Amino acid sequence: MGEAAVLLRAVAFSAAKHQNQRRKGADASPYINHPVDVAEMLAAVASVTDLDTLVAAILHDTIEDTSATTEDIEALFGGKVRAIVEEVTDDKKLPKPQRKSLQVERAPRLSGPAKLIRVSDKISNIRELMQSPPQDWSAQRRREYLEWAGKVIDGCRGVNEALERRFDDVIREARHLFSSEA
Repeated sequence: MGEAAVLLRAVAFSAAKHQNQRRKGADASPYINHPVDVAEMLAAVASVTDLDTLVAAILHDTIEDTSATTEDIEALFGGKVRAIVEEVTDDKKLPKPQRKSLQVERAPRLSGPAKLIRVSDKISNIRELMQSPPQDWSAQRRREYLEWAGKVIDGCRGVNEALERRFDDVIREARHLFSSEA
């Protein structure tokens, strides 16, 4: 199977798994837009061409947020993709504060592909937070998200200069936007 076919297979798999999910933003955009944005950013901003990394970016939330299993990922996309996806998967059985703390703690030890996905994921989340924040998120909660995301990305630094510059630009813009909100 050619690379394009593998990537499109991952998009189809992710779309099927996320088909009834919406993002938290006020516009409730289809969830699949997020993993596609993450992968596209890796290709366009970070110049990532590694197929396993791009496929893992498309699948990065499937184990965490859908019925997909590690076995599904490995059977369809191989052990390397499964391993990358596992690295960026939060254990939803843990309380949210613990999951957030673990992301900060584990960030420096992630593989290069997982760090790339983590940075791109946070950029995508912050951009969405600026464009269409969840209606129940106060300005304070949005600022707290930015501070936490910054700590996670501090642990991923050194993986890709262009992507890190994009993160810095986006978080700077978001901090400015949210600082003027009450």
